[in-house]
Amino acid sequence: MNETLLNALTKEQRDEFLALTTPAMIQATLDAIPYSAEHANRCPLRVIQERKAHCLDGAIFAAAALRQIGFRPLLVDLNADAGMDDDHVLAIYQVGGAYGAVAQSNFVGLRFREAVYRSLRELVMSYFEAYFNVKGVKTLRTYTAPYDLSHFDALDWLVSDAGADAIEHRLASLHRYPLLAPGMASTLSRVDPLSYQAGLLEGDLDGLYKPAQ
Repeated sequence: MNETLLNALTKEQRDEFLALTTPAMIQATLDAIPYSAEHANRCPLRVIQERKAHCLDGAIFAAAALRQIGFRPLLVDLNADAGMDDDHVLAIYQVGGAYGAVAQSNFVGLRFREAVYRSLRELVMSYFEAYFNVKGVKTLRTYTAPYDLSHFDALDWLVSDAGADAIEHRLASLHRYPLLAPGMASTLSRVDPLSYQAGLLEGDLDGLYKPAQ
């Protein structure tokens, strides 16, 4: 449970964390902190203490906050082909059987989703048009099934960066489900200039993935 994290916080930090009573409030907290261009992972405790996070850090923090308000701490990993783009990690939740997501991203369009999607695939596809690299290529190709972070409770993932590292390795090993039929990728258009500009609004350029080709 989250008691390990709560006990490690100051009273002010604890009060702020406990005040996050909806997925939208959790997302607002992530939106208010800078995107981290560092490769090292932060556990939820360090996200709260340092007030910065990259994609995985933000998703793990969101999973902890969602757990605090009664949701399972579930992550889904979105993937591009090797060398094209970064992965993107979502903390997902369900309301009335519909899927939504909370996420930290350098890209405006890869963050929050209301719980209105009838299936996990439908939720994932809502990210497709906004999932592009610095060359304007739409790169989302596969996704994983939800992974429950309670499997890592023994590693103290709420307060241990080593736990966050273990989560990263586990996500990388999960089965990937394809989103596109064979041949579709070759027919995709590039992102239009206005969508490109909007997607990178206030983004941290140092934190952008640089594709090999």
